[in-house]
Amino acid sequence: MLKILKTTDVGIESELNKVLNRSSFDNEAQVEAVAEIWDNVKTKGDQAIFEYTARFDQVDLKDKGLEVQAEEIEAAYKEVDDKFLKAIRVSIKNVSEFHSKQLQESWMDIKEDGVILGQKFEPLDKVGIYVPGGSAPLVSSVVMNGAPAKVAGVKEIIMVTPPSKDGGINPYILVTAAEVGVDRIYKVGGAQAIAGLALGTETMTKVDKIVGPGNIYVTLAKKMAFGYVDIDMLAGPSEVLVLADESANPRFVAADLLSQAEHDPMASSILVTTSSVLAKEVNLELEKQLAKLSRQDICKESLENYGAILVAQDLEEAIDLTNQFAPEHLEVKIDDPFAILGKLKNAGAIFMGEYAAEPIGDYIAGPNHVLPTGGSARFYSPLNIDDFRKKSSIIYYTKAGLEKVKDDAVRIAEVEGLDAHANSIKVRFEEEV
Repeated sequence: MLKILKTTDVGIESELNKVLNRSSFDNEAQVEAVAEIWDNVKTKGDQAIFEYTARFDQVDLKDKGLEVQAEEIEAAYKEVDDKFLKAIRVSIKNVSEFHSKQLQESWMDIKEDGVILGQKFEPLDKVGIYVPGGSAPLVSSVVMNGAPAKVAGVKEIIMVTPPSKDGGINPYILVTAAEVGVDRIYKVGGAQAIAGLALGTETMTKVDKIVGPGNIYVTLAKKMAFGYVDIDMLAGPSEVLVLADESANPRFVAADLLSQAEHDPMASSILVTTSSVLAKEVNLELEKQLAKLSRQDICKESLENYGAILVAQDLEEAIDLTNQFAPEHLEVKIDDPFAILGKLKNAGAIFMGEYAAEPIGDYIAGPNHVLPTGGSARFYSPLNIDDFRKKSSIIYYTKAGLEKVKDDAVRIAEVEGLDAHANSIKVRFEEEV
């Protein structure tokens, strides 16, 4: 099923590079297509949005309008079941509680000489969240992007998502958005949705930040939007790395690898283990479980192209390899997972123990599932409260406080050749002529 490689084999380095470089943001044709969409939205506004929605989604919204109306949300509530409502409310509650613990309060430090230094936190005014379309309603994307924004105190949350063929939005998406507290919803997807949020149109409100994953065109549009607005990150295909020893349950490991592989053919599922026996048992389990899955063709392609089992010589080597991968999702299935937690430096989310299945993090646990991919966990963090708030520094000086440091500040200004900087300080201690 999966190729089994030992860390002493030739090709380990290329296996690592293949996974980390599988997402490319520099395809010339795609970049040009997104640039054209961007320019058209910039010059034609709503008209361009309508044209691209008709072209890509086969929906004419000129008469219905881009914005979801209250009656559409009321109708959506009649189409969803009570079990879903209960489940999504549990998800929102857990995600909100987790992110509320990340909130920091504004602070001030008052020195003896009267100098006051501090930091002031303010929520962003307007945030746009992108929710992908497709055959399945990704309600978890609404929760993971919307709930932290609400906890952070964002004044207006604006959601964009592609319309279905009848010009509506999936009722489960609409209900989730209402439960989270989304303020406005536009029926638009793709690069044109990102351009509309970043630039504003006659209908679409210009936002301060755009968050949420999408396809390559959405990602390239977010890249283009950066500078006009802030963005969360450039997300690539999903990935999981399972770090396991001989104590791991091969059925659980195989199931977790497949849960990522079913995302799309570009998804990556890697097992790093110290046990050759487990490697073989997991491969047997993959074959058994794959046969029962509805998306087995996607799983198979993903596993063949970007999946592997790497057998390390010992746990230290396995940990080192894991840190090199810097996976989006890291599952630790060893006898005492907390014993090595301090050594795991690079991962978006770390799932500890046999029963911390990765999908529980996608839906219900509380930590965010918008995570760095493609090795970017070396320098990126999961989506969090700080993504929806900005910080301002506070600086207050008395004359006595400035006098203590004035000569140092003047000297630095002189070294930089900035006379006006130095004079701005010196003038405060000179008599007026």
